[in-house]
Amino acid sequence: MATCGEVLVNLLEGYGVDHVFGIPGVHTVELYRGLAGSSIRHITPRHEQGAGFMADGYARTRGKPGVCFIITGPGMTNITTAMGQAYADSIPMLVISSVQSRDQLGGGRGKLHELPNQAALVSGVAAFSHTLMTAADLPQVLARAFAVFESARPRPVHIEIPLDVLVEPADFLLPGRPVRGSRAGAAPQAVAQMAERLAGARRPLILAGGGALAAEAALARLAEHLQAPVALTINAKGLLPASHPLQIGSTQSLPATRALVAEADVVLAIGTELAETDYDVTFKGGFEIPGSLLRIDIDPDQTVRNYLPELALVADAGLAADALLGALQALPQPVRESTWGVARVAYLRQALAAGWDQPTLSQTRLLSAILERLPNAVLVGDSTQPVYTGNLTLDMDQPRRWFNASTGYGTLGYALPAAMGAWLGSAEQIGQRAPAVCLIGDGGLQFTLPELASAVEAQVPLIVLLWNNQGYEEIKKYMVNRAIEPVGVDIHTPDFLGVARALGAAAEHVTDVKQLQAALGQAVERTGPTLIQVDQNQWQETVAG
Repeated sequence: MATCGEVLVNLLEGYGVDHVFGIPGVHTVELYRGLAGSSIRHITPRHEQGAGFMADGYARTRGKPGVCFIITGPGMTNITTAMGQAYADSIPMLVISSVQSRDQLGGGRGKLHELPNQAALVSGVAAFSHTLMTAADLPQVLARAFAVFESARPRPVHIEIPLDVLVEPADFLLPGRPVRGSRAGAAPQAVAQMAERLAGARRPLILAGGGALAAEAALARLAEHLQAPVALTINAKGLLPASHPLQIGSTQSLPATRALVAEADVVLAIGTELAETDYDVTFKGGFEIPGSLLRIDIDPDQTVRNYLPELALVADAGLAADALLGALQALPQPVRESTWGVARVAYLRQALAAGWDQPTLSQTRLLSAILERLPNAVLVGDSTQPVYTGNLTLDMDQPRRWFNASTGYGTLGYALPAAMGAWLGSAEQIGQRAPAVCLIGDGGLQFTLPELASAVEAQVPLIVLLWNNQGYEEIKKYMVNRAIEPVGVDIHTPDFLGVARALGAAAEHVTDVKQLQAALGQAVERTGPTLIQVDQNQWQETVAG
């Protein structure tokens, strides 16, 4: 007799799930009954937050949802932070948890791991939360979850299964059949209106966000046809190669780029929230779009948030970009101002390059040194100074190779487990396992440092590049700038090399580019993780010298 828990594993295999992240517990063992005999690989983090971050990183490189098995109660409260990050960044994540038996839901009887209303707890960080009241409904609720992942704005989905439902006989559900969805195409009338507006523009501009990843193939052709500069959000880095003459990076918060945006007479925003962490990272306001705004997004609500458009199109970014390009090609070739397009982008790049200070240049050198030695690396960042710098100065040649927790929700400790998930998910999208580099500060690393043991256990050759400035330096600066006496920011700095080695990882301290690149070369040859420590002051003095 196959139980509901066993059938669930079978159905997940049918949807192409090949990894599950979770910590077995007394309330989830029935989920594991069918796992050992399946093709799904189980990864055990050291904290449920780590499971969520791993699933997040996996989803970003693999392009399909990361899946977690989580116990009721503390397991769910632990993973909600990771779900919040994924929710903010539109990352598909399937969280399957246990919950009290149906006759005890909300009973308040002091049962193990009991919460009054677990679904309500996670509702704010999930597209939906569903309580499975009978095994018979399992195929339908899974189909609903994958409809969100494949047909709508992807976000976490939570399915909780009561303990008594987990053990229900469910043979009648086999063999399972996955239900596949498709994304909305572009309405022809709206496409025609947008095409006419863009064809008449003399200074068009494109703002592309993480929601435009599906438009990668068409975006460059669209920009070239329009001769439109393209600004990419942090999650969209790589949609246009770094060397593309119309690519202006992710510098929308800087005055020089804002001046360019202000000059545009028509702005096409594709798959972007036009939100603070990409367009106003200094929190000073001032980002404006004086020209006509056209918006394309899979989420209807998002087409009118933050900045109201003249025209809005609800559609898949890739399908919309293809349709828009086709409509534009059928119209007379647009006439652009001679100083726009490639010429304006070149001028902007020169202005930006002349404005970087020495700390920024030294941190950019750190990032470029990594890519010189590991050109196909995926760089997964935490909230730390080199990541903030890279968000502004670093451009990639492929998408899904630069992402971090400084956008949206802004969680600390994200990068280590997320980079582990990114390595596990990278094979299909990039063609082979790409080196995964975690960029993290000493403060953030202390949030999830035990996950190094998970990487050792799973034999993931994760590279943890630790930027050590002995405290929460960015917050300290923020307090000082606001005339607040610093409190709580000068934290104890442990011996990270010793801790990493105690957890089973290799560890090394480097002081310059040559040592860093040598350490990176050795790290990718290992079967487990490596921590490479860089002292901030030492590095900046060495590189400057």
